[in-house]
Amino acid sequence: MTAASVDLGLGGERVRLLGARAAYLPAHAVLLLADLHLGKGQAFRHLGVPVPRGSSGETLARVDALLAATGATRLVVLGDLLHAARGRGAALDDEVTRAIDRWRARRPGLQLELVRGNHDRHAGDPPPAWGVRVAEDLLRLGGIALRHEPAALEGAYVLAGHLHPVLRLAGPAHDRLRLPCFRIGARVGVLPAFGAFTGGHPVRPAAGERLFVADGESVHELPPVRDALRA
Repeated sequence: MTAASVDLGLGGERVRLLGARAAYLPAHAVLLLADLHLGKGQAFRHLGVPVPRGSSGETLARVDALLAATGATRLVVLGDLLHAARGRGAALDDEVTRAIDRWRARRPGLQLELVRGNHDRHAGDPPPAWGVRVAEDLLRLGGIALRHEPAALEGAYVLAGHLHPVLRLAGPAHDRLRLPCFRIGARVGVLPAFGAFTGGHPVRPAAGERLFVADGESVHELPPVRDALRA
């Protein structure tokens, strides 16, 4: 199955997986993103690592495109909005905070929420001007529970982030491709990392689990073919 999006029934809710590495809950007009890690490039440069500039701006532009495409009125980040406390120094103030300030000013009516992740705990709360409502552990939307770390919860289907799942695909000519994926289990689903400058953890499908590759534009459900995977 390959399409720009795929609708699944999870926890009694319709969940739309998007090729742009996000999910959408149509009944709630909620866009879900995991692991933006804004300011990661600045944090690395602060440590003397020469990484390219512009990853946070690229991430925010992709958020804008998804909000426009879905018509979402509420955005929930499933943890790790900011990368690290070190990234909240002068470099972040100069480069990222201003970009987010401008982005937020363009969308004053957008309800913005964050389920606190492990990096958020180190980075601290977002600036008040961003208008972010922070939840410590989870948010519930109908039969869906939104968390950062993927752990099952009684009475709800959990959507989470944190793991940055990717698939390594291998072809007959020794071609290799590494793509983000959704990992959908019986009780817990994991979204791919959304940020432009994030790593990934290679995964294999477990019993009863479905994997959906997200190539930026489309979603492709991986068939259970052993030879297609190299982890």
